[in-house]
Amino acid sequence: MKKINIIETRVRSFIEDIQHPKQKKKLNINDLEFQLRKLLDDYYEMDGYSLFYEAIQSLQDKGQLAPIHNNQHNGKTPSLPLYYWVNVKAQADKWDRLGMMKLSDLFDFSFYERHPEWQTKEEWSRIQSLYGFLQSSGEREVVSLEERSLELFGHEEFLHDGVSFPDGKGFLARIGVSEEQLKVVKYGEPFVFWMKQGKEIKDIQRVLIVEKLSFFHTSIQLLESDLLDYEPELIIYGEGTKIERSFSFFFKIFPAKSYLFYYAGDLDAAVYGIMTRLIEKYPDCCIQPALKIYRKMLECLDQRNEQKSGQLQNLKYRDAFFRWFTKEEQELLMQLWQEKKRIPQEVLTIETWRRWM
Repeated sequence: MKKINIIETRVRSFIEDIQHPKQKKKLNINDLEFQLRKLLDDYYEMDGYSLFYEAIQSLQDKGQLAPIHNNQHNGKTPSLPLYYWVNVKAQADKWDRLGMMKLSDLFDFSFYERHPEWQTKEEWSRIQSLYGFLQSSGEREVVSLEERSLELFGHEEFLHDGVSFPDGKGFLARIGVSEEQLKVVKYGEPFVFWMKQGKEIKDIQRVLIVEKLSFFHTSIQLLESDLLDYEPELIIYGEGTKIERSFSFFFKIFPAKSYLFYYAGDLDAAVYGIMTRLIEKYPDCCIQPALKIYRKMLECLDQRNEQKSGQLQNLKYRDAFFRWFTKEEQELLMQLWQEKKRIPQEVLTIETWRRWM
């Protein structure tokens, strides 16, 4: 019995030392046994591997270890999987149950009962701060998410920067509180736009969104010379994917009515995604690709260049974008796709535009 306890004690102590309160860790079982053999001079005399095997099985039964079944084994008899997950450390409840009951009129603590590892002093402090706010929230004004985050949790990025604040992004979900209860609003990012001279806000009907800064300035020149396709009253500089975050800002400036939005960007995988996501996110808006402009770009096929590294070639976005074009145009677009080429919007300059005048 004494020998068994030596092995079990060593193994259990090692496992408890590396257990993390919030995430699993991967363990190589041969590495663990090697460490044991170095510590115990009589490891082989005591039939150490048999005792080691029993200790691992016991820890697995108790839920501290979980085997990773990938057909890799430790090469011993009886065999063990080569890799195990060291499961999250189970902790006893740290919070005073009476304290939780006092706050249960506003909060649901079921998550914390299922996951006691989250019952930390820092989390309880956040909950108390939030409880104090909710008690008087009826008298509070609506502010930005960042402003409320700073007020309640000490940093403006706490609730949405999951990299810098991994405990913050899921906090509201853990405690069962919505952003609406915080009385916050997510403001759309402002964008740069140009209104045609002589037009007023009430005159706006057609809006052209362009991806690149160069073509934004080119479009302004064309617009003021009455040479721009669609004759938009307003041009917005989309700044690549930023338009997905800033599009809602449009409705903070311009009156609620029906608009025609035309989007023009590079002919590449990134734009196919931007275009498709905008249409999906704003189904009540009339958003479509600026086909007349894209057709001009397709005539500049000889100026195609390499697809930017890191762009995901999403088939769903590609097919959704291609459907707007004729069969012949789709063949050209597919050629670009298969060659991993793109046509940048910068092919459209004041000089090249002359060929279509």
